[in-house]
Amino acid sequence: MNVFDMTIHELHSALKQKQLSSVEATSAMLERIESVEPQVGSFITVTPEQALAAAAAADKTIAAGECQLLTGIPVAIKDIFLTEGIRTTCGSRILENFIPPYSATSWEKLRDSGAVLLGKLNQDEFAMGSSNESSAYGITRNPWDTSCIPGGSSGGSAAAVAARQALATLGTDTGGSIRQPASHCGCVGLKPTYGRVSRYGVIAYASSLDQVGPLTRDVADCAAMLGAIAGHDPKDSTSVETAVPDYRATLARGVKGLKIGLPKEYFIDGLDPDVQKAMEAAIDTYRRLGAEIIEVSLPHTDYAVATYYLIATAEASSNLARYDGVRFGHRAEAGGLLDMYTKSRSEGFGAEVKRRIMLGTYALSSGYYDAYYVKAQKVRTLIMNDFTSAFANVDVMLTPVAPTPAFKIGEKTSDPLQMYLSDIFTIPANLAGTCAMSLPAGFSATGLPIGLQLIGTPFGEETILQAGYAFEQATEWHTRKATI
Repeated sequence: MNVFDMTIHELHSALKQKQLSSVEATSAMLERIESVEPQVGSFITVTPEQALAAAAAADKTIAAGECQLLTGIPVAIKDIFLTEGIRTTCGSRILENFIPPYSATSWEKLRDSGAVLLGKLNQDEFAMGSSNESSAYGITRNPWDTSCIPGGSSGGSAAAVAARQALATLGTDTGGSIRQPASHCGCVGLKPTYGRVSRYGVIAYASSLDQVGPLTRDVADCAAMLGAIAGHDPKDSTSVETAVPDYRATLARGVKGLKIGLPKEYFIDGLDPDVQKAMEAAIDTYRRLGAEIIEVSLPHTDYAVATYYLIATAEASSNLARYDGVRFGHRAEAGGLLDMYTKSRSEGFGAEVKRRIMLGTYALSSGYYDAYYVKAQKVRTLIMNDFTSAFANVDVMLTPVAPTPAFKIGEKTSDPLQMYLSDIFTIPANLAGTCAMSLPAGFSATGLPIGLQLIGTPFGEETILQAGYAFEQATEWHTRKATI
């Protein structure tokens, strides 16, 4: 078996038994990246020298008889994570030459677990997008059909897993940016509960919504990655001090007697027929496995997209004010201070980022703050209450991830509203702050992957991983590979 076809646990076993070295595995992955990168465009920066040095260090650790699950495993991370000494762009021209002086906690935890960094992955600029078309460094293509988008904003993270350029990746999810690309690219993607994983060293888009999570080949790998990055971090005031369970130890508990809720607002008439069919088949699979299926209601779902695009853009307007051409990032040549601010931001930011900054600034402006931002926060509370009420009767909720499979590149760029609506099923979990996961559940008539979303209670990652693992073991969708 080729290294790039392996899962984390398969490569771990091979490394532990000395069937190959981490240097050999890392070299094979770097060759794979070089071979398919022109067709996919998953990476912004590849780091071969650092990767091979880390792999050599991992081999020494393994030779000394110490081999953690991630020791010597080649991974890649979204270019939103600060990496000391390695360029971090966030998909934007404004940070084109930015070299951070420190690293994100989530990357440090992976590094300390022995993982090898292959490079930094392409994304929508400042994580603002649903298709990976707003990156300043070119679009990423879906490995299943290179005329289609991979999803966004963590499009590079999902495409790299699907194109077998990394065994696992890290992404961020503000309104569906891990789960939606995972669905479109046929991999597993998990957005943990807000506060489960540190956001320290992650470039902020919307601070009350952003969350870090893994994208992997299968659920067992997802559990391994989450276990490595989860936990309290004193450097992040929103990080919650709660014990991290051994996610892998409880995967095989099954779903017999598990109560799975189907929110009626998510199974709507506009759903793509192939997505509808995949959801029905998934529900049947869970019934067969012994789960109890119950209809639930999340009545404020219709307001989620509007609420999200007020709160997220308002926070983005505030967070992105720091990119002024003074302290770091792109600085334009200009006559005076105000002119320098204006030119630096005009040249550095792309169209989608400018659109969201303007929307957010408007929502926060005097005379509109109460009408828009404050009202959106009140509706957010109603959405959170919907989830609390539904979870009083069920353990997990099952929904589609996206209304359609991946769409064509360029199909929605001229209509931002249609693009925004592609996150309609993922946004509510971010507003509620709870955990949710996408896993492969079928294919469209044209051969594009379709994902299933499992939404759990706050800090209920263990349950959604168990439910996902049971579904995965009963189906073969996760075993299919893109032919790229």
